[in-house]
Amino acid sequence: MAQDDLSGLKIDKTLKKQPLTGSRKWTAAAVVAVLLVGASVLYALGVLTPSVTVETAAVSQVYPSQGLTVLNASGYVVAQRRAAVASKATGRLVALLVEEGSRVRKGQVIARLENEDVLASKDQATAGRNVARANLDQVRAEQEEAKRDYGRNRRLVETGAVSRSAYDLAETRMRRAEAVVAAAEASLKSAEAGVRGAETALDYTQIKAPFDAVVLTKNADIGDIVTPLGAAANAKAAVVTIADLGSLLVEVDVSESNIGRVKQGQPCEISLDALPETRFAGEVHAIVPTVDRSKASVMVKVRFLKPGDRLLPDMSAKVAFLSRPIVEGDEKPRLAVHRTAVLEKEGRRIVFVVRGDRAKQATIQTGTAALGDMIEVTGGIQAGERVILKPQGRLRDGARIKVAEK
Repeated sequence: MAQDDLSGLKIDKTLKKQPLTGSRKWTAAAVVAVLLVGASVLYALGVLTPSVTVETAAVSQVYPSQGLTVLNASGYVVAQRRAAVASKATGRLVALLVEEGSRVRKGQVIARLENEDVLASKDQATAGRNVARANLDQVRAEQEEAKRDYGRNRRLVETGAVSRSAYDLAETRMRRAEAVVAAAEASLKSAEAGVRGAETALDYTQIKAPFDAVVLTKNADIGDIVTPLGAAANAKAAVVTIADLGSLLVEVDVSESNIGRVKQGQPCEISLDALPETRFAGEVHAIVPTVDRSKASVMVKVRFLKPGDRLLPDMSAKVAFLSRPIVEGDEKPRLAVHRTAVLEKEGRRIVFVVRGDRAKQATIQTGTAALGDMIEVTGGIQAGERVILKPQGRLRDGARIKVAEK
């Protein structure tokens, strides 16, 4: 029985293959053709091709001055004339006449301290001066009388009309009057000095601007005790902090190994983090002849050629030291792309723009401005788009890409 079962598993070699009929041949050919066409389409679309790993860069706005830069440094805008305005007297603040941002002129009263006691002292000194003047007028009148009496006695003693003793008495009286006048004049000077001292003390209660400036901060309020030393509890030494905005310079630290690239009067371009859309022309104002040993740097001061009204102290700034001054037109930004992203193809300049996970070919128009490693672009792409750097030979329009991680 087992042998009968095994014999049933043998292949019957007498069976012959059935040949394909005509209709079945055409069906098979059609299926193969469809598969080939589909594969070619998918290949053309990049579905069947592996993604290409690429590096990208953004199309950006570039200033022509970047090609002129020989050195970059960063620092801050600093007012060269700045003061914490205080009083030489101690007293309670009773009036504050400015606020942050106020513009003040030299000698303008900024604040006042209580001054009733100082006013009383001034009135007292003025009264003492008036008394001294009156005394001087009185003794001068007596001096004139003594001079006249002495003159009469001198003429009469020569004729013998008066005695010698009467003449001597008149002379002594005249000399005493001269001494009294000298003492009265000295007393008047002392009284006048007292008045000036009282006026100065009164002036100390009026806090004035030492130069034309803008108020940066308000350090005290009405009712605070203001003292020159600020040693008392809750006392304020300065009332306001002011700065002359006309003295603004940018102070940057330059490595001592690069200080040889900087020279007096060298043209510069200044950019501020607070005003990124604006570039300011400048030049080296001074190279401070001292090295900061801890930072191995030298301070360089750069002045603004056209400062404008929006500059403020302590703004962070970047300074580009240039090989030549900026000419007209260099101050405007240009659209640019990195030089390695541009290919020459059939007399055209092309780039591959990133579109999702695909590379899209774009024809660009270029300008003539020299921008270092960048090429000026006048059309074909827009700022902010990302282009592929060093596109490979197998990269083509529509190819799948993968951006390399940096």
